[in-house]
Amino acid sequence: MSETVKTQAAPQSARKGRVTPRSGGTPRQGRGRPWRTAPWWFMIPALALYAYVVLVPSVRGTGYAFTDWTGLGSGMHFTGLENFRKLLDDSTARDALVQTVLLTIVITVVQNVIGLLLALGVHARIKSRNVLRVLLFAPAVMTPVVTAYLWRYMYAPDGAINTTLDALGLGGLRQDWLGDPDVALWSVAAIVIWQFSGYSMVIFLAGLQSVPQELHEAADVDGAGPVRRFVHITLPLLAPAITINLMLALIGGFKLFDQVYITTGGGPGHSTETLSTLIYKNAFQFGEFGYSTAIAVVLAVIVAAVSAVQYRGLQSQKGAR
Repeated sequence: MSETVKTQAAPQSARKGRVTPRSGGTPRQGRGRPWRTAPWWFMIPALALYAYVVLVPSVRGTGYAFTDWTGLGSGMHFTGLENFRKLLDDSTARDALVQTVLLTIVITVVQNVIGLLLALGVHARIKSRNVLRVLLFAPAVMTPVVTAYLWRYMYAPDGAINTTLDALGLGGLRQDWLGDPDVALWSVAAIVIWQFSGYSMVIFLAGLQSVPQELHEAADVDGAGPVRRFVHITLPLLAPAITINLMLALIGGFKLFDQVYITTGGGPGHSTETLSTLIYKNAFQFGEFGYSTAIAVVLAVIVAAVSAVQYRGLQSQKGAR
C-alpha cells in the first residue's frame, strides 16, 4: 500500500521520463552565454591573419583613392573626390565600364545556357557520360593565363581558326579576331565561355542529381512530356544552382583581366578595355596610383552590390523552400 502511494505521488515529469536536475548540480548543456560554448578561440588566429592580410590593406588602399599618390615614395596630397570627378569625365573609363558590363552580361548568359545544356547531356544514361564530364570540365582547371596564350595563337591571322576555315572552304569567314575592334571584344568573351562552361555544368549537374526521380515518374504517368517536365519540375528545383552560377559568372565577368590583357592588352583602340585592365595601366604604366585606386573602389562597390543582390535572392529561395 505504501509503494502505491509513493508511485502516485511521483512528479508528472518523472513519470514521463524527464529527470529534474538537483539543486547545486551542473547546468544543462547549451545554457549560459553563447561565446562560452562556441569555438571562438580557435577562430581568432585565422581572423587575425585575414584582417592583417586582407582587411587592413583594403582599408588603407581605399584611402589612396583620395590622394594624388604616384605609387613611388611617400609624398602624397589629399585631393578629396578629385579622382572620382576625373573618373566621371574620363571617356576611356566610361567606355571600359560599358564594355565590362557587356562582357559580363554575354558571358553570364551564354556560359550558363551552355553549362545547363551540357549538364542535361551528361546527366543522361549514356555509357560515355563519365568521360564526357572529365573532358568538358578539363578547361576549367587550366589557369586563365595558359588559356589566353593558347587562344591568342589560335586567333592569329594564320592560326588554327582561320586555317580550319580555309580548309573547309569557308575562307570568307576569316577574321582578324583580335585586331578588329568590332570582333575583338566577343573573341575575348568566347575564351571565357569556352573555359568556364564546364564549371557551370558541374554545378548544374549536382542540382540535377538532387531532383527526385519519383517526380519525373509521376509526371510521366500523368502524360507530361520532356519539355513540360523540365519547365515545371527540373527548372524550379535548379533555382539554387542557377543562382550560384549566376553569382560566380557575374563576379568573374566584372573582374575579368587575364584573358583581356594577354590577348589584346585592352586594344585595339581601347575596344576591349575593361575596368580591371584600366586599373592596371593607370597604376603601373601611367603612375597614377591614386586614380587607379579610385577605379578599383568603384569596381569593388559594383561587385559587392551585385553579390549582395544575388545573395539575397539565394536566401529568399532557401526561405521559400
